[in-house]
Amino acid sequence: MRLDKFICKSTELTKTQAVELILEGRVKVNGDTVTLESTQVHENNDITLDGKELVARPFRYLLMNKPADTICSNIDEVYPSLFNYINEGNNTELHIAGRLDADTTGLVLITDDGRWSYNIITPAKKCEKVYRVGLRNPISEDAVDIFTFGVQLQGESQLTRPAKLEIVSEKEVLLTITEGKFHQVKRMFSAIGNKVISLHREKIGEVMLDVEVGEWRYLTDAEVTSFKQ
Repeated sequence: MRLDKFICKSTELTKTQAVELILEGRVKVNGDTVTLESTQVHENNDITLDGKELVARPFRYLLMNKPADTICSNIDEVYPSLFNYINEGNNTELHIAGRLDADTTGLVLITDDGRWSYNIITPAKKCEKVYRVGLRNPISEDAVDIFTFGVQLQGESQLTRPAKLEIVSEKEVLLTITEGKFHQVKRMFSAIGNKVISLHREKIGEVMLDVEVGEWRYLTDAEVTSFKQ
């Protein structure tokens, strides 16, 4: 991680304060003074501030059931931030691994471990996300095959990756995708002449949503490890 971030994660200093200390030459990495805040460091490095060894706090991994009309941001904007529901402390260090739109509900994973979240959001890892989708019109009979082959989204030159569509009822489906294009689920159904009226994420990888709306919990060690493979 960046040196300034490591200092914030090892102290109660703000990013601005951390950068000032680095520029003043008060931080050493493996015995050498470093004055560039963007320097990449590892938890195993010997990092000191004014001669005192710094030890980063353990990474945090949370699961939350996102309410409607909240945003996946660290600050309130047009809609309130979902972090208003989390009393973890140091929320500014946390980020969301795969954001949801304001009107979309359900499972979000939250962490301060950037390498871990990369395994969730990068299409190369093919991490599956499962959505329960409510539709305006009855689902067409050929939709399963269309989604399996890939959907041509407006403005995109390539088809989406193959997706799994399970029909629950004529106006409700479960959709499993392994990428996260802008408004992808809504655009996929729009491409076949339908409209999403409700969208709820139920599962990411092996992790199932199991808390009430607005509630959160820490992930288990097994759940955390499942995204590192």
